[in-house]
Amino acid sequence: MAKAWCDASAEARAVFQQADDILKSRLPGQAAGLSLSQVCFEGPAEILNRTDVSQPAIFTASVACWRGLLAAWGCGGSISGSAAGVKEAKVLGAAGLSLGEYTALHLAGVFSFADGLELVALRGKAMQEAAEAVPSGMVALIGADEAKATALCDAARGSDGLVCANFNAPGQIVISGSKAACERAVAMAGEHGVRGQALAVAGAFHSPIMQPAAERLAAKLAATPMQAPESGVTVYSNVTAKPHEPSVASIRDLLVRQLTSPVRWAESCAAIAVNPAFAGATYHELAPGKTLTGLYKRINRDVTVTNHDAPG
Repeated sequence: MAKAWCDASAEARAVFQQADDILKSRLPGQAAGLSLSQVCFEGPAEILNRTDVSQPAIFTASVACWRGLLAAWGCGGSISGSAAGVKEAKVLGAAGLSLGEYTALHLAGVFSFADGLELVALRGKAMQEAAEAVPSGMVALIGADEAKATALCDAARGSDGLVCANFNAPGQIVISGSKAACERAVAMAGEHGVRGQALAVAGAFHSPIMQPAAERLAAKLAATPMQAPESGVTVYSNVTAKPHEPSVASIRDLLVRQLTSPVRWAESCAAIAVNPAFAGATYHELAPGKTLTGLYKRINRDVTVTNHDAPG
């Protein structure tokens, strides 16, 4: 994860070095004693894929990619400003799916990389522990719209919890809840005209099962220095699919609500596409991976996304 960027860019390497210095030996479980960069570059995958490890890893990889891109483009280190004689990278808007919202907010100047890393490390740890406390999971529904997904949740819920968790793209919705309810949903999916597939995740993210994690995150957010997004930079909220208000209190509240609310990614992307402020803008997906580029093809084929999983 992001090794190609670190091999190619001193600026990207500096981000990983800062992350290693901040987290030191605080990675949990089997990752204890390893640096974040070691786990990202060498694995093993079963450690990296734990949500309490993957969240700080993904955040760091995305920021490292961004810093590497700025350097490759000959830009200053600021999102919207630059030193005299240095090319400017003017960012009009940013969005991220679930954890990616933290990268978007960092790029908009809401919090520093160091503070953002501490936030996502706590977020990942709290979500992992909340998931382990209750047998739960998530199910991807192929061919579903919101009405079908909601109807399936209502039919399969029983006395357990089961809710819509991610509206990723047309025809791709994820539901989240207790293990028993998820198993019933997979078995009943065909009756509702959709296909259900259990996901290999730690637990029921973006559902009420994450309430203990939300409470821990709220305390961390309250203690984290934050400011409104830089002037002229719009950041979209997963909860509302609308731009964040220039209010630190509102941003904190929505980040807490995000853990127990559905991620409205498809709606956010649709809103971005028709926002006149972005007319003529180019679209870029930061490392790691190409997931959002693929989703955007299903959301709006008129938009071309340049993916930066690796340099070049």
